[in-house]
Amino acid sequence: MYRQEKEDRFGKARERMVSFDLRGRGITDAGVVQAMSEVRREEFVPNEYRSQAYADGPLPIGAGQTISQPYIVGLMTQELKVNRDCEVLEIGTGCGYQTAVLSLLAKKVYTIERLAQLSESAQAVLGRLGFENVEFFIGDGSCGWPTQKLFDRIMVTAAVPRIPEPLIGQLVEGGLLVAPVGGSGVQELVLCEKIAGKIAERGFCDVRFVKLVGEHGFQE
Repeated sequence: MYRQEKEDRFGKARERMVSFDLRGRGITDAGVVQAMSEVRREEFVPNEYRSQAYADGPLPIGAGQTISQPYIVGLMTQELKVNRDCEVLEIGTGCGYQTAVLSLLAKKVYTIERLAQLSESAQAVLGRLGFENVEFFIGDGSCGWPTQKLFDRIMVTAAVPRIPEPLIGQLVEGGLLVAPVGGSGVQELVLCEKIAGKIAERGFCDVRFVKLVGEHGFQE
């Protein structure tokens, strides 16, 4: 289980994030708010950006990638309606912050990252902090989990031109998927529900994400 450390010099900044950037902007799901009040965001950003860990904006994490702003993390997680019965597939481990939030809400998180250095760093941080219900894979996330498996929820944390077909195939009937869909500039966050084998989509927010590079995503 996730272990809280005794010393918490970022505590007040985290409280402000929860009050203003989450609750103040409509993130009302109690589980999401509680998870984001527990996860130490400063542990997932490079040392030179630690002072900005709780600012409501993205931050560089290396390799041309970013950690999403807290509000967007909260919004995507809230829309996904994760509970303790859910097995969740995350496409784009990045630094592991979103993975940590999901792991406090889900039965288990399966997470894929294309860049080995990011996955290995995330594994180290999540392991050190005591997150145990996470399984990692390094590879092309647009192709889905490498073995035959179905997921109750899928979260894509990088922009895709369209919902990748392999992900639709790995979503259970009645399952939910959230992803930023669009071009390499601005995308729309889309919530998808699988009904009778097909996807019903609802867009709800304009965003800017880095591209998901892969066979069913963007080219390099």
